[in-house]
Amino acid sequence: MHVLIPAAGSGSRMKAGKNKLLIELEGESLIYWTLKSVFSSSLVSWVGIIGQPNDKHELLNSVKGFSSKVKWIMGGKTRQESVFNGLNSLPSNAEKVLIHDGARCLIDPILINKCALELEENDAVILATKVTDTIKIVDDKGYIKETPDRKNLWAAQTPQGFLVKSLRQAHIMAIENNWKVTDDASLFEFLNWEVKIIEGNSSNIKITSPLDLKIAKLFLKNFH
Repeated sequence: MHVLIPAAGSGSRMKAGKNKLLIELEGESLIYWTLKSVFSSSLVSWVGIIGQPNDKHELLNSVKGFSSKVKWIMGGKTRQESVFNGLNSLPSNAEKVLIHDGARCLIDPILINKCALELEENDAVILATKVTDTIKIVDDKGYIKETPDRKNLWAAQTPQGFLVKSLRQAHIMAIENNWKVTDDASLFEFLNWEVKIIEGNSSNIKITSPLDLKIAKLFLKNFH
């Protein structure tokens, strides 16, 4: 299985002053823990890190023994552009790909395998968790318009897995139609293509704030 890891987080909400994947968690960078989990999957055979040129040296230097196992890919101005660059940098024999956010450093390798295996029967899959909060849809002035039934609501995570041919086609159509999305599954939604939900878990958090870092430390003691 081929895996692409977008790794261009600025760290603004972390007030890190650098790529947030360089922030240390228990003595190692966040990107180190992400790669440790990804390479612990028995089905992963190739990994590409998509980032900005000014981060390349520090990121690769922070992942120690993994640096020789990954391919560095130049990122774009947006996550969407970066993933498209990643797709165009895959080996020619790549038929399936998992896209996994570099900031989700606690992903369980079992879930990576599950996503990979589900691509045997589906063109697109995403990891997600059921929403437990009551969600409110509000208007531009801050007034509630609707309360959707939460039994149909899921919070998207990564990995998100796709047939390479289909995802590349979706990205090309997005460029032609100027579609802007924050995750790749949304491109399939624009095209009315099916995406299968795979239930994830609460430990697969995305590190975006100092509080997330504290939570990650607690999870790390149990999962690594």
